[in-house]
Amino acid sequence: MLMKTASQTLAEQLAARFAQRIRDRLLAPGARLPSVRLCAQQQEVSPSTVVGAYDQLQAQGLVEARKNRGFYVREMPAMPMDRAGAAPETIAPQAGALAPAAPHRAPLNATALIRGMFTGISDKPQPGMGVLPQEWLQTTFLAPAVRRSCSVEALNAFSLQYGEPAGDLGLRRALSTRLAQLSVQAAPEQIITTVGATNALDIVSRTLLRAGDYVMVEEPGWAIEFARLDALGMRILPVPRRAEGPDLEVMARYCEVHRPKLFVSVSVLHNPTGFCLSPSSAYRVLQLANQHDFHIVEDDTYCHFAPDHATRLCALDGLQRTIYVSGFAKILAPNWRVGYMAAPPALAERLLDTKLLSTLTTPALLEKALAWCIEQGQLRRHAERIRTQLDAARARSVKLALAHGCSFAADPAGLFGWVETGVDTDALSQRMLDEGYLLAPGALFHAERQPGSLMRINFATTQEAQFWKTFARLRDEQRG
Repeated sequence: MLMKTASQTLAEQLAARFAQRIRDRLLAPGARLPSVRLCAQQQEVSPSTVVGAYDQLQAQGLVEARKNRGFYVREMPAMPMDRAGAAPETIAPQAGALAPAAPHRAPLNATALIRGMFTGISDKPQPGMGVLPQEWLQTTFLAPAVRRSCSVEALNAFSLQYGEPAGDLGLRRALSTRLAQLSVQAAPEQIITTVGATNALDIVSRTLLRAGDYVMVEEPGWAIEFARLDALGMRILPVPRRAEGPDLEVMARYCEVHRPKLFVSVSVLHNPTGFCLSPSSAYRVLQLANQHDFHIVEDDTYCHFAPDHATRLCALDGLQRTIYVSGFAKILAPNWRVGYMAAPPALAERLLDTKLLSTLTTPALLEKALAWCIEQGQLRRHAERIRTQLDAARARSVKLALAHGCSFAADPAGLFGWVETGVDTDALSQRMLDEGYLLAPGALFHAERQPGSLMRINFATTQEAQFWKTFARLRDEQRG
């Protein structure tokens, strides 16, 4: 609550609160501030106090007033640069497209959830986070795994020279065995370790694409992937994601009109819906890739929450047009930042060259420790425990969501739920921030800003009734 003090007026306190959220990207460029009357009601202050706060934000250049529309966070677009350092030309969508490519601007609040993980909104469980709670990830085997690699001789060997360019060979062998269990056949020579799965996705993009290229991405989809491609100057073609897979008719039209170079897919436990690809859809996606000569990046970040027999494009394709990407941040040790990709033999050297230009090598010590965790079965047993824990959490969270008037736009599965709230979740997310909760509104998961009534929840962090009581109270207030 805002409090009267001798050092700051109520208007100054309110302005400072909004200014901090804008700087932390919790209010993104283009976001609308609450109306003066609504903000006054929410903050329990007079309308003149809100006007004074908004005037201060305008004076700081953080917001702008739009006639008869309200106050908006100022747009500060940055033109992406190509490899030569020059801004790429804007490429107009060609005639006949089913939908235009998304413009060169980051989607709503794309980095807010990541910033929230580091800044700490409050000590409450955060429904919008994309990670498991820290207490879930605690193990007894990580420390011994690291100690095995920390002898004096080993530390000198790892610390005084660069590691293997493609990554620790022992880890790549262990990953090759692990992928075979998923029916993905990849020799160690086809596997390259990276600084997390996001780094792998970035290496693929920088290797296969140039500024102005068209890229198909599932929508709703991962907000950071939209923002990352946009920052590289790519033209995003959003493909609606259905329960069985991507909308194949939309993909076919894009292929005819735009000739995309890449399709990015989360085929198993899709984020945010939890959908899993059907075999028939996978087969038709691969047919399109062969017919229209584009590559597919399969992001299997959530593989440890999914059954091994789930349909994967890379398994059906045999790593010909597909590139498999995954990592361990979701299940084991986020700060180790160990990810990897498995690629067609013809692409492996090109991808490795890009890795060398960006990170040179990856930390051998942690890669060796992870290899030991995999080889000793520690990771497998840990993942089994997490899946059991997540199943129970999902059941509790779903029960609470339904009891508080929500419904699910997709059958609950995996780590995330795609929830219908009945109100504008962009506006609701700002009110929930006042209560110490960071939401993931549906607009985050679209290539262009599309405010709506959906939100993504993390089943592991939405098991407490208090969150749902607060959510329901603010939602009902918003309905008026």
